[in-house]
Parts: sequence; structure tokens; C-alpha cells
Amino acid sequence: MPMLSSRNFGPVEYQEESVFEFPAGLPGFEEERRFVPIEHAASRPIVFLQSLNRPSLCFITLPVLVVQRDFRLAISAEDLRTLELSEKRQPTLGAEVLCLAVLSVAEGKLPTANLLAPVVVNLKTRRGLQTIQVDCSYSHQHPILAAERAP
Repeated sequence: MPMLSSRNFGPVEYQEESVFEFPAGLPGFEEERRFVPIEHAASRPIVFLQSLNRPSLCFITLPVLVVQRDFRLAISAEDLRTLELSEKRQPTLGAEVLCLAVLSVAEGKLPTANLLAPVVVNLKTRRGLQTIQVDCSYSHQHPILAAERAP
């Protein structure tokens, strides 16, 4: 079984069929095209996206439906083609695609989730991209702990 090196998790075994392929990389990390999703029971529902090539690069994500229960995916026809999905309709979250919000965690600030540009992965092909939602009001800094603090 292949092994990857991770600054945060040390050596990690993974299966090749679990790898997510990002043909264009991710914004700001265009050269990083292969990531392994890592989940730990103690930190669920967090999904860590660990780069196969760069041990120090790991994105912290949450499934969008954990952040926003009524989240509606609205991605462009071009992005649907890139994901090798039908352009005639939006894909079904959880059944056809995995849709993850990248978290931003800064010291002294509450964490936020990027719902404006989620990471979307075709579950059949494992091909993914970070897509900009079209015609939506989602934010790239959606508070994720606000609901827990409400009375």
C-alpha cells in the first residue's frame, strides 16, 4: 500500500483509488494536483485534504451540508464538464459529488467556511476542482460557530 508523508499526521498509508485528482490544481496551489482525504473518528466531520507531493500542505474542510443544511450547489456548465458530469442539471450532493467547504482558521478569530467556492469532487471519477458558485449569496467567510452560540 502506498505511503504519503504529512507534516501533521506523519506517515500515512492510503489506497490509490482514494486519491482526488485536481487537473488544474487548487487556486494558489496549481501545481498540487493529487490529494488524499483523511478522516479521523475524533475529528469528524472534518475532512483533511492532504497533498501527496507537499507534506506541509493540508486543507481543513467540512462537508457543506454540515455548515449550511440547505446549501444549494450552483456550478457552471464548464465546471460540470471538467468534473465529467451532465451539464443538464446540478449534481446530487453526497450521491454524485462530495462538496467540501475549505475552513479558514486564524488565531484570535472564529473559524469561517468558504461556501462561495467549495471543493467539488465527482465521486465516480475522483476528479475535482474548486468552483465558484454562480448566482448565489454565499460568502467566502461564512461563520461556522455562530449557530452554536445562539441562545
